[in-house]
Amino acid sequence: MDRGNGEFVPAQREAVPGRIPLAVVVADACGLVTHWSSGARRLFGAGRAEAVGRPVADLLPVHGALRAFGDPGDPDAYEPGPDAGLGTEAPGIPALHGYPRAGRARTTGGEGGPLDVLWWAYPLAGPGQGRLLVLAADAGRLPGDRRVFPGFAPHTDFPGADALAGHLPDILPSMGPAASGRIVAQVLELGYPVLEISQSERFPVTHDWGMPKYLERRAGRQRAAAAALRGAPGAPLAGADDPDDLEYAAVRERLEFLNEVSGGIGTSLDLERTIREVTSAAVPRFTDFAGTHLRAAVLAGEGFPDGPPDVTTVWHRVWVEHNDEPGRWDDTVPVGEAIAFPEHTPFFQCMVTGEPVLIPRISEELGERISGQFEKRDLRPLINGRSMLVVPLKARNVVLGFMVLMRRDGREPFNGMDRTTGAELAARAGLVLDNARMYTYQENVADTLQDSMLPQFSPRMAGCDTATRYLPGTRLGRVGGDWFDTIKLPGSRTALVVGDVMGHGLNSAAMMGQMRTAVQTMAALDLPPGQLLRNLDDIAQRLGEHYLATCLYAVYDPIRSRLSIANAGHIPPVLVRAEDGRSRLLDLPTGAPIGVGGVPFETATVPVAPGDRLVLCTDGLVEVRGQDIGTGLAALCESAAHPAASMDDACDTIIRALNTGDSRKDDVALLMARLNGIPPEHVAEWELEPQAGEVPRARRLVRDRLAAWGLAAAAPVAEQLVGEVLGNTVRHAHTRRMGLRLVRTDVLLCEVTDDDHTLPGLLSTAPDDEYGRGLRVVSALAREWGASHSGRGKTVWFEQTLVRP
Repeated sequence: MDRGNGEFVPAQREAVPGRIPLAVVVADACGLVTHWSSGARRLFGAGRAEAVGRPVADLLPVHGALRAFGDPGDPDAYEPGPDAGLGTEAPGIPALHGYPRAGRARTTGGEGGPLDVLWWAYPLAGPGQGRLLVLAADAGRLPGDRRVFPGFAPHTDFPGADALAGHLPDILPSMGPAASGRIVAQVLELGYPVLEISQSERFPVTHDWGMPKYLERRAGRQRAAAAALRGAPGAPLAGADDPDDLEYAAVRERLEFLNEVSGGIGTSLDLERTIREVTSAAVPRFTDFAGTHLRAAVLAGEGFPDGPPDVTTVWHRVWVEHNDEPGRWDDTVPVGEAIAFPEHTPFFQCMVTGEPVLIPRISEELGERISGQFEKRDLRPLINGRSMLVVPLKARNVVLGFMVLMRRDGREPFNGMDRTTGAELAARAGLVLDNARMYTYQENVADTLQDSMLPQFSPRMAGCDTATRYLPGTRLGRVGGDWFDTIKLPGSRTALVVGDVMGHGLNSAAMMGQMRTAVQTMAALDLPPGQLLRNLDDIAQRLGEHYLATCLYAVYDPIRSRLSIANAGHIPPVLVRAEDGRSRLLDLPTGAPIGVGGVPFETATVPVAPGDRLVLCTDGLVEVRGQDIGTGLAALCESAAHPAASMDDACDTIIRALNTGDSRKDDVALLMARLNGIPPEHVAEWELEPQAGEVPRARRLVRDRLAAWGLAAAAPVAEQLVGEVLGNTVRHAHTRRMGLRLVRTDVLLCEVTDDDHTLPGLLSTAPDDEYGRGLRVVSALAREWGASHSGRGKTVWFEQTLVRP
């Protein structure tokens, strides 16, 4: 009972005129108790734990109602008249002949001593067989000596049937029109209440779970419905269970809802999917509209946000879910919008305090005030008259985002219980979002690390074109130990490298970075491939016993049209001949993996022709669990020979052919080079004496060759650069010979060689110094320049951009 101050007084403490608490007991087909209400405890003395599972006849003085669920042998049993409609079976009602039944008995009583008890027995419709509902009440609380039967007279032409069917969804919140109509039809046909039980029925979350006011309101609706069915005025006998039972059920339903939400969110570590799951979990059971906003740093996976949010904090509306007509919210609150929320709004209050903000109903004035804080958008048609709850999404006491929840006008507004429920929902969602955020952050770190270790080079090298692909492993994360590289070498040559550090994860990536740096450093020394791998093996052993890797190192000489290759335990490369389009695996001496130690590495020389293609890859592309690696290598040869319009198309063809679904778990590195070569007529070489008089001669030779190539415009700069490099060699190098070579490709390459191993470098000069500025001139005029060791000395080279006429 509501005393007017919101306090609910149970019926056993204060009498309610016209309302008598009932004991509610359910027995199964074997006569065992399956439900025992607190009203039954007070009436008969036994508690729920003691009663459930025991024979109902041992607990209730209603034996006549329990004999074979239909034996009318009890002389005290009340039988309804022949017009009760019990001779036929209604849809969904088992044939329990002789029911409903009623009677009166004496019991020793429960809490209040001996009692005169009225009882009624009804069959239960729904799944199962032979179930029985028994209602009992204290006859001493009835006015006078009336025999009361809590049933309904059969009125097939009941005038309020349609209206009653429409109100049943209010009494049972999850019931639709079809179900309510069926229930009313059974009530009117049989003349007594029908309790229908569905195994799959789930009652929706309501804002009044566990609230006394709701219990009183629901009991009132049930009394009104019962009076309407009977067609009689006044307050009938209450058919509701005890408020304590209802409160227990409401709290249980609330916890079940939150448990279901927890099980339905966080099914993956994908941040976007998690956001959708969190937002959709609240609609429609808890709210009609839900919009999730996250801080920009969280959405971008940039780590944990620093400091509390303020008016400058940018939030992203990442998902919206509602049950309004489609498109109603799209224009005003679009998904993906980045926005900084004004200070005087409930959204700002929630995000700075980290506490839920509840507005039971947004009035016209409040809606005007909230909408006025936002420029160029009118929120009033969407929010006025609605109930709003804004809950923070927090992790480790830091606000990551917030959810805006709204119920439309006509639905019960949010209240204190909803505030608690929403806060709990948001707390669980915040933890799930933080897990997804941390995973996204770590994945971004791994991506950054991996990308920083991939080479950055031009696809066009001297005499060859290259194309590459890198695919992270599908199961082991984005960080792996595979790498590839192309390195510019003296003499217009190019080094092609592919390797695979054994293992996965950050340790393998770190090892890969060390080995890649070592290869680049030794390649600058112009070591033969076999010697380079020998040195790399020594370095790996010095770094640690776990440094194991396979590596293939090839040097392409476009002027001599040949490949020099050494292999350290790696899968062999594929060579596709331009002449006939046929492909084959190169038969190379295969050394032990890098890090084993004590194994020689041989260098093989392979002649090639212009237009041939060389394909190098790691084993992740050709290895499939359960298959022989030979099958993958054969597929690699076949796909590499497929004609393609470009190098990129050729790489994609190989990836599509071998990277099939979930069969690949390892990461993949693919390097393809088209060996174009350099025609002999585009190369000019001269032998010079290491004398100062050779410098003017060299300038003339360069001028004449460029004129013959149609590049006379490039001659002035080329002559000056050649003079500076040769002059520096004559003046500082201790050499017995000099060589000069010009190579015409997309740029003009000039190389000066000598047999002195000392590399030149830029020098600091004073204003009155006579020498020391030659290489500064070269650095200023050349596109690129450098110096490297060679087997017989050193090479100083520069590249000059060509201006085509």
